[in-house]
Parts: sequence; structure tokens; C-alpha cells
Amino acid sequence: MAGTVVFDLDGTLADTSADLIAAANACFAARGIEVALDPVADALTAFHGGRAMLRAGYGRMGADLLLPPGAEDEDYPRLLEHYGDNIAVHTKLYPGVEETLDRLAADGHILSVCTNKPGALAETLLDALGVRGRFASLVAADTLPVRKPDPRPYRAAVERAGGTVGASFLVGDTETDRKTAAAAGVRVALVSFGPEGEAISRLAPDALIGHFDELPDLARRWLD
Repeated sequence: MAGTVVFDLDGTLADTSADLIAAANACFAARGIEVALDPVADALTAFHGGRAMLRAGYGRMGADLLLPPGAEDEDYPRLLEHYGDNIAVHTKLYPGVEETLDRLAADGHILSVCTNKPGALAETLLDALGVRGRFASLVAADTLPVRKPDPRPYRAAVERAGGTVGASFLVGDTETDRKTAAAAGVRVALVSFGPEGEAISRLAPDALIGHFDELPDLARRWLD
């Protein structure tokens, strides 16, 4: 009996760090702040969201520079606008994603996305990457009043896709995903090809995935 495989987006299906970092750096440049985040060294910060990137950049300012009150709240929508206009310049699906999605679908599994990315941006990015049609549902940061690690977005992602939570699991890349799965009472597979690499094993996921081609066999064991 097939089940539902739910995917996080940033850092799980696609490496979005370079385009996210570029959006933050555009905000710093607009203020004349001579700091820049690095798309490799700061990739993990990028996957913690726009505000995390802004704070990281502000924290690297010289002691003689002062931000006006409310700078973060001003810059955040600017960051989102810049990112939305340049959402797939450098972003790529991780190796094996499309082939794995095909294999999972062929095995009868339902596919869904549960992300803390704003919904419009998530829809645009998945369309740009050519995979939106592979997923039966998408639940994003603003779909519900709550977001991951609250379990309700995960449950909604499964149920809106036509699945049942008891026959599902989450594929992600962060502690937020680990906590989401625990709160929803489901298993979680974390990828080890993200910014943390093998160090993500510190979160003790139910499985660690080094390449997407490992996922179909895992789904058979957990869901069939």
C-alpha cells in the first residue's frame, strides 16, 4: 500500500542558497553597507530565512555604522521582492531529484511539499524548476496561521494531497524538519548533502540520505 512522501523545499529539493544570499546582499548594497554574505560559507544561514540573513549581514557592519530603527522590517520586503524577481538564477534541483520523483510516483506514492517559504515564492520556484506538477499539494509559510515545526502544516500537506498522516513521512534538511516530524508523529529522513553535510546526523533522524536515489527503497520499506 503506497503512502505520501512530503518534501521540504529549500536545502532539500533545491539548492537555493546563492539566490537567497544575492537578495540579502542587494539589500545591504542599497543601504551602502559594505558587507556581503557568501553563497557557500553562509548557505546554512540562507536556509534559516530572509531575516536571518539580514541579521547576519547587519552583525558584520563596522562599529562606526548605525542602522536606522526598523531597518530589518524595511529590508525584509525588499529582500523578498529582489528574490522573487531573481528566484532561479543560480538555483538548481539537487542531483537525482526528478528521477526519484518519477520512481516514487511509479511506485504509487503521493508527493507533497511542506515549506516555510512564502507560498507565492514557493509556487514560482517550483514552476521555474519544472517540477510543480509532480506534487499533489503545497503547504507554505502563509498557507495556515502557523508554520513548521508546528505539525499542522505537515498534516495539511498530506491530507490536501489525498493521503493519510499515518502512512507518510517527511524528507528535510534542518532541525525544524526533525521537530516537525516528531510533532506530527511521523518518520523523517534528513539529507546529508546540504550545508551541514554528515553533521546533520547529530539530530538522530530515522534515516540519513546521501543521494536522492536512496529514497525509493526507503519509501518501500516505510510505506509499503
